[in-house]
Amino acid sequence: MNEDWLRPEVTSQGAGAEAKARLIAAYGEPQRRYHDMTHIADGLAQLRAVEGLTDEERTWLAYAIWWHDAVYDPTRSDNEAQSAALARRDLALLGEPAQAIAEVARLIELTKGHRVEAGDRLGALLVSIDLSILGRDPAAYAAYASAVREEYGHVPDALFRPGRAAVLEHLLTAQPLYPNEAYRHRFEAQARRNMAAERAALLA
Repeated sequence: MNEDWLRPEVTSQGAGAEAKARLIAAYGEPQRRYHDMTHIADGLAQLRAVEGLTDEERTWLAYAIWWHDAVYDPTRSDNEAQSAALARRDLALLGEPAQAIAEVARLIELTKGHRVEAGDRLGALLVSIDLSILGRDPAAYAAYASAVREEYGHVPDALFRPGRAAVLEHLLTAQPLYPNEAYRHRFEAQARRNMAAERAALLA
């Protein structure tokens, strides 16, 4: 695979350089506090550590990580669909084959509900990487939750608190939360403690 896409600090060439520059600019938009380049770089670092992937699979996942939050407007509910559409356009310009483009778009759209079908190995891995922040230590989780609140600064507390609590309840009902087994063993228990504590505070 093109290793440039696994490392955000590496400068690509040609059309790839232009695409990466556009993405980096998008992730620097002022409304972002959590869904920024730090989130993307963390996802790519996790992907680099995953064993047992073919070059093709690693490429698809790297693209999905790069593009999955490329469109992020906290006032809209179609960010994942718009991000997938952008990935289709950009990857076509990069000359990627139709199969790769379709798979990357499919993976991106999974990040809306974070639920995957049994046997969807790549989907399970991407969703688990995207949700990994939920299972970090309490201080890291608190920083994440605070950043999300800032992104929704336009929403008053009276609406944000029950809305956020409902999102957490949806995540807590997932069995399992992390469809990838390695992530489940590493993060599931802590993620449930973190989310339950935040939800209780929101509803207090």
